[in-house]
Amino acid sequence: MSSEIRDINLAESGEKKIEWVKRNCDLLRTLEKEFSESKPFAGKKIALSVHLEAKTAYLCLVLAAGGAEMYVTGSNPLSTQDDVAAALVKAGLEVHAWYGTTPEEYETHIRHVLEAEPNIIIDDGGDLVTMVHKEMPQLIPNIIGGCEETTTGIIRLEAMNKAGELKFPMVRVNNAACKHFFDNRYGTGQSVFDGINRTTNLIVAGKIVVVAGYGWCGKGTAMRAKGLGARVVVTEIDPIKAIEAVMDGFDVMPMKEAAKVGDFFITVTGCDGVIDKEDFAVMKEGAILCNAGHFDCEIDMAWLKANAVEKKEQRKNIMGYKLPTGQWIFVLAEGRLVNLAAGDGHPAEIMDMSFAIQALSAKYLVEHSSELTHKLIDVPEEVDRDVAKRKLAFLGKEIDVLTPEQEKYLNSYTV
Repeated sequence: MSSEIRDINLAESGEKKIEWVKRNCDLLRTLEKEFSESKPFAGKKIALSVHLEAKTAYLCLVLAAGGAEMYVTGSNPLSTQDDVAAALVKAGLEVHAWYGTTPEEYETHIRHVLEAEPNIIIDDGGDLVTMVHKEMPQLIPNIIGGCEETTTGIIRLEAMNKAGELKFPMVRVNNAACKHFFDNRYGTGQSVFDGINRTTNLIVAGKIVVVAGYGWCGKGTAMRAKGLGARVVVTEIDPIKAIEAVMDGFDVMPMKEAAKVGDFFITVTGCDGVIDKEDFAVMKEGAILCNAGHFDCEIDMAWLKANAVEKKEQRKNIMGYKLPTGQWIFVLAEGRLVNLAAGDGHPAEIMDMSFAIQALSAKYLVEHSSELTHKLIDVPEEVDRDVAKRKLAFLGKEIDVLTPEQEKYLNSYTV
C-alpha cells in the first residue's frame, strides 16, 4: 500500500527538523550505528503509532537502520507534523498520517499500518493493540509482541490483561526508570508550558495554576509552573500523592474548589471527566484550560460543545466558550495534548532516553521471543541501566563504583 500523507513537497522542512533532533540525540545516534551493523530487525515488520514529530521520525529511522520494514502512523489527530511525515516517506518508509485527521481518517490510518501484518507493535496510548484485538485478531499469531510508550496505554493494557484478553507480550516502556523519571517529569513539565506560552502569550507568574493529577507528569508540570512564578494547586484522588504534593509546597483541594480560583487548568490524569460542567460553572471569567493527558476526555469537551451559548476562536489553538452562567472560558488545542497539538512535544534530549528504551525493548522482544511467557513485561533492568550509563557518559559525568569489600558488606547480613 502506498503512503497517505498531506504533501510530499514538505519533505525538506521535515528533514531539517529530523537532522536537528539527530544532532541532539546521542543515544539514538549510537544505536543507529550499532543497529546498522547488527541488523536486529532484519526480516521484521514494525507497526508504529506514536505522536508523529521529529523525535519519533528519528526513532523510525533508527529502527529502519536495524533492518525493520516500518509502517508508521500518528497517535493523535493533532500531533502529526506534515513535513516530518513527508520526510519519512522520502526516506522510504510507509506513512499513513496527517495533521487534523477526522476520527474516521485516524482510524483508517491505524488500520492501514496494521494491514502490513507486523511482527512488532510500538504503541502510544494503545490504539494499535486495541484494533488488533477487536477487529484484526487474525494478525495475532504473527506478532512477537510490542512496546507501550505512555501511562494511558499501560492502563488499557493492564485492564485487557486482567480480563484475560491480551494475546501477545507487551513491554511497559513507560514504567522504565529512564522513561518516567525523566520523560514524564522533566519532558512533560517543560513541553506543557512550551505549548501554553507559545499559544497564549500570557504570563504565568502570579497566576494560580491548577494541576489535576500528581503522578510523574503532574509533578513535572507543577514544578515548572512553580518555577515560572505561579501559585500551584494540585487536585488528586490518591491520599499518598496528595500528601507528597503538600510536602512539595503545593496547595491541595478538590477540583470543585480549585475550579473557583484557578487561572490555568492542566489535566494530567489519564482519566475522563476530570473537569466537568459543575466545574465550568464556577470558573473565573477568562480561565484557560488544557490537557496533558493522552486523550481528549479529561476536560468534558462534549458538554462544552453542546452547551456553550457562544463559541469563538480567539487565535490558533485557542477556542473560547461562553457558558450558560455568562462567563467565557478558553480551551487550548481542542482539549488534546497541549504539548504536542500546540507545540513540538518533549525536548530532544529527553526523548533520546525514552526512544532508546523503545528501540532496545523492541530488540529484546526479537531476541527473547521464544522465552516470553507473561503478557505484560517490564523493561529489563539491564536495558534501563545500560541507557542510564550511556546517557551519563554523554553528559560527561562519572559515578563511583563499589569496591569488592563494599559489595561484600552490602550483601551480608552480618556486620
